[in-house]
Amino acid sequence: MSGVAVVTGAGSGIGKAVTRGLLDAGWRVALAGRRREALTEVAAGRAGTLVVPTDVTDPRSVEALFAAVHERWGRVDLLVNNAGTFGAGGTVDEISVDDWNAAVAVNLTGSFLCARAAFGAMRGQDPQGGRIINNGSISAHVPRPGSAPYTATKHAITGLTKSLSLDGRPFGIACGQIDIGNAATEMTAGIATGAKQADGSVRPEPTFDVRHVADAVVSMAGLPLEANVQFLTIAATTMPWLARG
Repeated sequence: MSGVAVVTGAGSGIGKAVTRGLLDAGWRVALAGRRREALTEVAAGRAGTLVVPTDVTDPRSVEALFAAVHERWGRVDLLVNNAGTFGAGGTVDEISVDDWNAAVAVNLTGSFLCARAAFGAMRGQDPQGGRIINNGSISAHVPRPGSAPYTATKHAITGLTKSLSLDGRPFGIACGQIDIGNAATEMTAGIATGAKQADGSVRPEPTFDVRHVADAVVSMAGLPLEANVQFLTIAATTMPWLARG
């Protein structure tokens, strides 16, 4: 299956890899992110791309994104809700309210706003339906030390995924979640050199090629709408998360 996809956070890391994977699989892709230059570099002049600088925390910006997609292609078949931030670190008493709100705005509210717009488009289009894939993270299961804002928002993404799956049933809208652990990107570069562990030590952690994340998302996206990967976890084989700490 292929069609029209929207990828948030498409200018770097996982979003960049997923965008290129979808393009290689024949999808038309709207690239959403904060930096036009980065999005344009990822699109690289390829046919079937639409660059839309977007702030996922701003409802009007998200509405403009989906309006631009509708104007270009007339429908949305896939949303990859990928934009996110690690945010501030520290024990909960060390995290300011502003830093908490900033993480919630990007990781949770941004995902909600994009899902809301995509769901409405998918519900109203003919033929009806589509798929939403949320980027959860291993932190949707277990935390790293000093990561309360990130971990809380990623746990919340699991609830959003489940609600979208249930509410989407009457309209042919499927929703799944991919939980990623230690894909090698700019955002996780520090993990390979040394990450704080639950016992207080700092140790390098294994990573894996981000193209495998893209392959997994393309596989999830390619299913017919009567089938759905509800949750998929992909991580470095020897990553210390099954017994983190």
